Amino acid sequence: MSYQPAIRPTFYFIGVTTAKSSIMKVFPEWARHLGLGDVEMKGIDFVPHDEPERYREAVAFLKSDPLSLGALVTTHKLDLFAACRDMFDEIDPHALLMEETSCLSKRDGRLICHAKDPISSGLSIDGFLAPNHFADTGAELFSMGAGGSTIALTWHLMQRSRGADRPTRIVVSNRSQARLDHIAAIHRQLGTDIPVEYRLAPRPEDNDAILAGMKAGSLVINATGLGKDAPGSPLTDQGVFPQRAVVWELNYRGDLVFLDQARAQEKALQLQVEDGWTYFIHGWTQVIAEVFDIEIPVSGPEFDAIAAIAARATGRG
Repeated sequence: MSYQPAIRPTFYFIGVTTAKSSIMKVFPEWARHLGLGDVEMKGIDFVPHDEPERYREAVAFLKSDPLSLGALVTTHKLDLFAACRDMFDEIDPHALLMEETSCLSKRDGRLICHAKDPISSGLSIDGFLAPNHFADTGAELFSMGAGGSTIALTWHLMQRSRGADRPTRIVVSNRSQARLDHIAAIHRQLGTDIPVEYRLAPRPEDNDAILAGMKAGSLVINATGLGKDAPGSPLTDQGVFPQRAVVWELNYRGDLVFLDQARAQEKALQLQVEDGWTYFIHGWTQVIAEVFDIEIPVSGPEFDAIAAIAARATGRG
């Protein structure tokens, strides 16, 4: 890929199909609202699990180009970190623990690697779950996909500071064993007292079987990227959600088959179904605040105004 020096302050989005993301419509409106000045956003697309050399080429460019301010990274969080770890001048504690990057920023010429997902996923979860959901129901967590998002959200829900408001059991499934081994190693570092199962699930039918064993009220998450970065769902249409489950589709765009599957059962099973819109807002605002070195509230009237701008820009509101 040929990288051209930025001619104005530029913020990058490293993903798979960045041109299709709502952020391309939202960011200019946010930039005006936040007073960021004459700034530009550009997408950089890689295929999932791309060659390490391609990630290194992009990071080398961002590091050396004066007007390239930083980037949000999605889908490639683990792979980019593994390929470029030696290129970062500083790695924040979350990124060091989780061995991923969702944000690249610069300070005084130093390239800094951040993992913002523990913050943004936590804000999203605590925003839609009823207070003391796990404590009151004894519910479990089933997250399909063992990438950066599941690492972050399990970290959040494992925190001992949550007291009894934590899942009674966590199940993580993935199509490949390597990702399961990686998240298991991170969980061992955390020293959690919550039982965790790591289940190899190369077929959607495998996830159906796991789903059938989850308790009522459980939080069930599609963190695979299926429905956005690739077509389909981690479940078949025969998969049955637990009664009164909270079902979270991390994506907000794409064919979102998993979301449709949940909504088809929503009334009969009394499900609470959530998409990834609020996660999108928190994820982007956390990174924008870091890259541009500004404060963005995570709740209250100003956050509501920012969310409303995004909704209007995308026709969601």
